[in-house]
Amino acid sequence: MGTRRIRLATAVATMAALTTVTTGAVVPVAGPAMAATTTFTSVADTYVDNSATSTNYGTRSQLGIDNSPIKRMFLRFSVNGLTAPASSARLRIHTDDVAGAESPSGGTFKAMTNTTWSETGVTWNNQPAIDGVTLGSLGSVARNTWYEVDVTRLVTGNGTISIGVTSSNSDGADYDSRESGTTAPQLVVTTGTSSSDPVLVGAGDIADSGSGDTATAALLDNISGTVFTTGDNVYTNGTAAEFNTYYEPTWGRHKARTRPSPGNHDYNTAGATGYYGYFDANAGPSGRGYYSYDVGNWHVVSLNSNVSMSAGSAQEQWLRADLTASTKPCTLAYWHHPLFTSGANHGPSTSTRPLYQALYDHNADVVVWGHNHQYERFAPQNPSSGLDNARGIRAFVAGMGGAGHYGFGTIQPNSEARNSDTYGVLKFTLHTNSYDWEFVPEAGKSYADRGTNNCH
Repeated sequence: MGTRRIRLATAVATMAALTTVTTGAVVPVAGPAMAATTTFTSVADTYVDNSATSTNYGTRSQLGIDNSPIKRMFLRFSVNGLTAPASSARLRIHTDDVAGAESPSGGTFKAMTNTTWSETGVTWNNQPAIDGVTLGSLGSVARNTWYEVDVTRLVTGNGTISIGVTSSNSDGADYDSRESGTTAPQLVVTTGTSSSDPVLVGAGDIADSGSGDTATAALLDNISGTVFTTGDNVYTNGTAAEFNTYYEPTWGRHKARTRPSPGNHDYNTAGATGYYGYFDANAGPSGRGYYSYDVGNWHVVSLNSNVSMSAGSAQEQWLRADLTASTKPCTLAYWHHPLFTSGANHGPSTSTRPLYQALYDHNADVVVWGHNHQYERFAPQNPSSGLDNARGIRAFVAGMGGAGHYGFGTIQPNSEARNSDTYGVLKFTLHTNSYDWEFVPEAGKSYADRGTNNCH
């Protein structure tokens, strides 16, 4: 067992009483107080165009930036009702759902000292100066997609703020204005201090030509922490072009904080070169596909179910050595193919059992998979699928990242929660000796599953 210790039987017998589970609706779980978040929509927005110097565009549903002709965008927000200092602020803007709204450059965002300009009076000839500090910039943007910029330095409390946006690219971007309704520019302000416990959040089976990945990427926009993936990051063949076309505009904006795992579709390109080229060092040692890292008091392992996993294989022996060397009291692992699943499309992948066995032998706590495009949670089990509340690993199938949903077939033993019609992400809050899990559903859906459990 290395440095890990199995709890005495008299202690583990109480584990069931220490576990809280809620399904079907969001019910608060006791824990550290969370920061308060308030969303403000723009109170004024417009743009100017040097090819029409006396024209005002304040009532348009679209906002433009460009360098030929030159277009500049202006946004104003009224921040009010805050009762504590702002700890963070994010500007969220949405590209228009029309051809040509996309751009290689989403613009440069700067603070403005002028906060009294008129939405219906501003023209190129009388435009306010964009004269403040640079707040941030956006790279390539796709149509019909949310993007965000950190503007914390601009929001010091209640008051009015203005932001100006320019572009140095002659292929400009188009965004939705406040006249567009639900996709109007937003300022998301957080006050207070968030829980110091780290968060691990993610899903698998993510990006294709549909809109499910757009919905789940929007959830990540509002959840801090490390992002994990459980494989099949992009469809259909894991090519570099597919990563750039489908993954990059959605989950790609969180790539810097993502620690992925590969799926079989990623390996449809020989050697998964699209996957390894896109994620680079974030995917671990080049071409291997398995690695580990620590988050707070937790040891986290990303594994590769597309290469040999048999007992004695390079990956299985690496895993056992890695777990033996870990000094963290809690362990979570994830990979693509599930050992336990009730999905109708893909049955249990028994070839993964040696990995599960190694984790079980070293007292691991949580395993997360993808492959079936749905959500499922299992009670703690041993490697033979037997209920084991003393040492069993709680497993999740989190294949609801954006690809089309799959249905359920025969419900497997110890399956405790299931959903096959809601996209979402699975969020873990990693406490010192316990964890909370939460299924966070896409906007407009109500399914949820959450609970808490101790580490072994």
